[in-house]
Amino acid sequence: MNGAALLRLSGITKTYGVGQAAFQALKGIDLAITAGDFVAVMGPSGSGKSTTMNILGCLDTPTSGSYEFQGVHVEQLSRNERALLRRNFLGFVFQGFNLLARTTALENVELPLIYRGEPAASRHATARRALEQVGLQGWEHHTPAELSGGQQQRVAIARAIVTRPAVLLADEPTGNLDTATSREIMDLIGAFNREHGITVLMVTHESEMAAYAKRIIRFVDGRVDTDHRQGEAA
Repeated sequence: MNGAALLRLSGITKTYGVGQAAFQALKGIDLAITAGDFVAVMGPSGSGKSTTMNILGCLDTPTSGSYEFQGVHVEQLSRNERALLRRNFLGFVFQGFNLLARTTALENVELPLIYRGEPAASRHATARRALEQVGLQGWEHHTPAELSGGQQQRVAIARAIVTRPAVLLADEPTGNLDTATSREIMDLIGAFNREHGITVLMVTHESEMAAYAKRIIRFVDGRVDTDHRQGEAA
């Protein structure tokens, strides 16, 4: 992993509220993520990991510090510019799947392509390929209610990767799944990282799921506590 960082946080702080009610969620985060990495972010509730992921995902902005994405200072972008960055470079997978209930698997996967303004024929074909990639060929016209939890998460992953994002941000992607299904989902995410070079940032509480990552970062009290590569001493 040589070369410049794909993502870089420098001195990032985040404070919610003012005065006596102020809470400092992040207390100076320095972090560099190289293209193609697979990072598991761990730590107790309230440690700052989700706040950091929201900043990396352009869903929130820091109180101070800088966030560079491919050398662009994200903290200086407008709301619309951050939305464009999300749309064009980032994919998201959530614990709760976040699928639209009354639409088919294919229609759910097409959503990011609709936001991009792609014509119907090409987005249908692209979404079908994404579903094939996650092993759901033949399930295109099923709604979430007709799918198992594991299948719903596969649809969510297909939706996240249909735009070929540079970065996949996964927040507890196996939190609602049984152990066997969790392993299947992690195998799938790992394959996209290895075979397609998608950089993966994953929040997890589960050590078994974190073991799939190349690098584990632990947050404690709004700071990075440890940062090590698998196989190195923690």
